[in-house]
Amino acid sequence: MPHGVAPHRCTVLVVDDDAEARELLRLSLTASGYRVVTASDGREALKYLRSHADTCVILLDLMLPGMDGAKFRASQLRDRSLAWIPVVVVSGAVDAADRARAVRAQSMLRKPLDLDAVRDTLSHIGCRRTAIRRRPAIAN
Repeated sequence: MPHGVAPHRCTVLVVDDDAEARELLRLSLTASGYRVVTASDGREALKYLRSHADTCVILLDLMLPGMDGAKFRASQLRDRSLAWIPVVVVSGAVDAADRARAVRAQSMLRKPLDLDAVRDTLSHIGCRRTAIRRRPAIAN
């Protein structure tokens, strides 16, 4: 981890069917202090989210095999325990901005991705999880 970069307390979930794109994002974001988990389709992403409570943002490609990004997002929004997690759509589709609005994404990034823009977007969104509560000091 680079000097001066504090580790994040929660995880970024990258959902993309392109193995190279997933690995590039995983390596780049890990080097920036993020914990990163990847999934290749919507079903795999939902399975991960339902068994791990540490995800604070999702980078979501819309064009996925099986359960595509729009179906994944609809399922995520129906699940109250997952609906709060912000989604950043990553897409090269011509109508990506319209599709991102349709799935109520927090933000949209166009492919091919600019890794600095990805980091800036994640930094801007920030971690939506509540801060870890400290135990109150015991009065003497």
